Amino acid sequence: MAEQIVSPGVFTRENDQTFLTQQPVTVGAAILGPTVKGPVEVPTVVTSYSEFKNKFGSTFTSASQTYSFLTSISAYNYFQNGGQSLLVTRVASGSFTSATTGTTGANVISGSDDNPAFVLKTISEGTIMNSSGTEDASGSLANGTVDNVRWEVTSADTSSGTFTLVVRRGNDVRNEKVILETFANVSLDPEQDNYVAKVIGDTVFTVQTDGSVSYLQPSGSYPNNSKYVYVSSVEAPTAGYFDNNGVAKNAYTASIPVAASGAFADATGTILTGTGQYFENISNADTQGILPGNYDTAISLLNNKDEYQYNVITAPGLIHSFSNATSTLNTLITNTQTRGDAIVVLDIEDYGATITNAVNSATALNSSYAATYWPWVQIINPDTGKINWVPASTLIPGVYAFNDSNAEPWFAPAGINRGGLSTVVRAERKLTKANRDTLYEANINPIASFPANGTVVFGQKTLQKKASALDRVNVRRLLIALKSFIGQTANNLVFEQNTAATRNSFLAQVNPYLESVQQRQGVFAFKVVMDDSNNTPDVIDRNQLVGQIFIQPTRTAEFIILDFNLLPTGAEFPA
Repeated sequence: MAEQIVSPGVFTRENDQTFLTQQPVTVGAAILGPTVKGPVEVPTVVTSYSEFKNKFGSTFTSASQTYSFLTSISAYNYFQNGGQSLLVTRVASGSFTSATTGTTGANVISGSDDNPAFVLKTISEGTIMNSSGTEDASGSLANGTVDNVRWEVTSADTSSGTFTLVVRRGNDVRNEKVILETFANVSLDPEQDNYVAKVIGDTVFTVQTDGSVSYLQPSGSYPNNSKYVYVSSVEAPTAGYFDNNGVAKNAYTASIPVAASGAFADATGTILTGTGQYFENISNADTQGILPGNYDTAISLLNNKDEYQYNVITAPGLIHSFSNATSTLNTLITNTQTRGDAIVVLDIEDYGATITNAVNSATALNSSYAATYWPWVQIINPDTGKINWVPASTLIPGVYAFNDSNAEPWFAPAGINRGGLSTVVRAERKLTKANRDTLYEANINPIASFPANGTVVFGQKTLQKKASALDRVNVRRLLIALKSFIGQTANNLVFEQNTAATRNSFLAQVNPYLESVQQRQGVFAFKVVMDDSNNTPDVIDRNQLVGQIFIQPTRTAEFIILDFNLLPTGAEFPA
């Protein structure tokens, strides 16, 4: 309430103008694909490869052979090349559920009355999370692995009504425990801040569909603080644990879980489905044990621009020329165009295809929001140590990440300086200059091999057919960066007064930003118009605020022409 001035005197006021404007969110890449473990169809942000492995795993065994999914290889290369955040969405075939401690059996977390105290479930889904089994003399679980977990209750104290829950790695032993998380001094009292569900979290997400749109429906009261488990239910809550004298009530003390350890069981869903075709053996009928249609729900979820933010998206393992994958990838491109804030990197041909195959496949695509690279490349698998063939989209997010960390998004992610593929052993074939010309004419970015420089991305075209600035990746990514920053800035103006003060506030943030982009070689020139000229009275009466942003994007030097002129002795050089 404003101060009312009635009688004479000196009045002092404070005007705090030091509030910092919230900066737009910095986004990274998104990847869709099968993983060893993790929540199914729940987009999850990871910020390092070690975090990716903890949540999604790395290797698995099929037919006595060790494999890893292309998703894992792509994540590794992305972070190795300077990527900061990765949005991972696991896709799978069939029904997947979490492992649980349950309410009956050997794994129950129970009080001294032998009744269940509370139930835990794993965030990750699939049978790989079942750690239950015979425990040997050392405390090792028969089904305990590096990918699953076990639980332990310690420091149980009935006088205080508290206990400590420890999440351990599934393959540890009694004398060498691998503790992943510790939640100390938690209780079963829902009226206390240390309530077990509140401390650990009890939120679970399920996929729902409304018409053609998929979304995640959360249930539970508390966000998940654990990376591995959540509280499914509290079977013996102890509301009002103490009497008026501060003494624990006898009716509740037997509910406090006793010191013990156990495992998780009853999860369903296996990644070993289909015939299991991996790497160069991926086919129309089987891509890493699943079908392209298994990606559809995940793609629909990521259509929510407000919830999920990223600037490049890939689905390594899906090949556009495969009849089963064409519709799925077309939907991914369409959704990305609708979002307008990312670019799709996709593969158009399988291993062993010809240049003619690739060119013919590229003719079916026309979008500045998509780019393709060819041919396949051979890499040393970071988790198995084997040499595997992978499609180019597996590595391109890492190229973009390296480009952005060493330059800017509006620089070309190509060439010897920023397009090197250091982890590649060799390309599927060595392209001649004529081969590269043929591919580039068809808007396919060649992966070239040079004796002195190794394997290099040697193109940066989008799949847009019409010649314009947006037929280049660096310009498309410039627009993505500008739209992201300016769009998030404009979000702060929604429902503000449509006055000159509001417009000036917008200009005061956007103009300096575009000046910085200009200084960093993103644009030649720019102009931002948001004034009375485009916010006339009738525009204002329609509750609209209009801004116009004009930019002249910088272009890259892709064709360098050097004329060598031989002159006779004594001739003068041109001025």
